[in-house]
Amino acid sequence: MKLLFNALVKYSVGALSVGVLIFLPAGSFDYVNGWLFMGLLFVPMFVLGTVLLVKAPDLLKKRLNAKEKEKTQRGVVAFSAILFVCGFVVAGLDWRFAWSNVPWWCVTVASVLLLASYALYAEVMRENAYLSRTVEVFEGQKVIDKGLYGIVRHPMYSATIILFLSIPVVLGSWWALLCFAPYVFIIAVRIVSEEKFLENSLEGYSEYKRRVKYRLFPFVW
Repeated sequence: MKLLFNALVKYSVGALSVGVLIFLPAGSFDYVNGWLFMGLLFVPMFVLGTVLLVKAPDLLKKRLNAKEKEKTQRGVVAFSAILFVCGFVVAGLDWRFAWSNVPWWCVTVASVLLLASYALYAEVMRENAYLSRTVEVFEGQKVIDKGLYGIVRHPMYSATIILFLSIPVVLGSWWALLCFAPYVFIIAVRIVSEEKFLENSLEGYSEYKRRVKYRLFPFVW
C-alpha cells in the first residue's frame, strides 16, 4: 500500500505539473496537441506502472527513486529538468502565438515514435530487473548482455532520447524541439560518467564493453 500510494502521488504530481507547464503558457484548454501529448504520455505510464506494481514491485520501487548520489549525475538531472520545463513552456507559448506550423503528418509520426519508445522502454525493463533511475549497483547484480543489451549498452537511454525528441513535435512546436535537443548531449555526459562507475563497481562490465561496441544506437555511438 505504501508503494501504491507513493506511485499514485508521483504520477498525479507529474501529470498536474506537466499540464500546468503546457496549458498555462498556452492560455487555453483548446490546445489539442497538448491533450494528445498528455494522453500519449500518461495513459501508457499508468498501464506500465500498474503492471510493475503487480508483477515487479521491487523494480517499480527502484524506478520511483530519483535521488542521485554522484555529483555529475545530480547535475545531469538538474539540467534535464530545466530543459523540460523550458520545452513545455515554449510549446505552450508557440501554440498561443502560432510561431510554428507543424504538419499533422509530422505530429502523427512523432506520436508513433513516442509510443514505440514506450514499448522499447517496457522491453528494457523486462530484460533488466536492476533498472534503477539512479546510477547504482545492487548486491548480487550481474551484467545483462542479452536481448537489447546485446545490441547497445544503454537501450533505456536510447528509448528516452526517442521519447523526448518526439515530445515537442507531438506538441506541434519546432521551437520547443530546440529546447529538448540538448538532452542528447546531457545523456552522453551521463553515460560516460555512469560507465566509469560501472567499470569500477560491477564485475564483468569492462568485458561487456568490449563485446558490445555501441552505447546508444548501432553504427552511431
